[in-house]
Amino acid sequence: MTTKVITPANVDFRKKLDVRPGDNVRVWQKIEETKGKFRLQAFEGLVLARKHGKEAGATFTVRKVIDGIGVERTFPIYSPMIDSVEMVRRSKVRRAKLYFVRREAAKEIRHQMRRTMNAKYEEEVTETPAAPAAEAAKEVPAAK
Repeated sequence: MTTKVITPANVDFRKKLDVRPGDNVRVWQKIEETKGKFRLQAFEGLVLARKHGKEAGATFTVRKVIDGIGVERTFPIYSPMIDSVEMVRRSKVRRAKLYFVRREAAKEIRHQMRRTMNAKYEEEVTETPAAPAAEAAKEVPAAK
């Protein structure tokens, strides 16, 4: 019988972990495949919020977009299932919580949909009058 071996988090290192809203991070998490076997999987995205400071229940929320759909995960800082946290890019922001990014992303998607619908409509409008004139020109017999 195999037992799960999950190494505890390095508390001193995690206390010094300086993850702030606006940072792009790559969180390597342990995913259990089969009994006792783990693999590492990365979740890379924008840090929206950090809550509860450096206490035992401290968390940070990461958001990324996959195939046009926003996905958010909240990670406990001291979780043994987190292998490491890499800083990809640091940004300066003026807010402590970046929840407005959700609305901005939805607004951008609506604008993109509106643009594609308008483009389709404009194609239909421009093709309709030109098509009969082109067919009429083809049917005219050539003069000998």
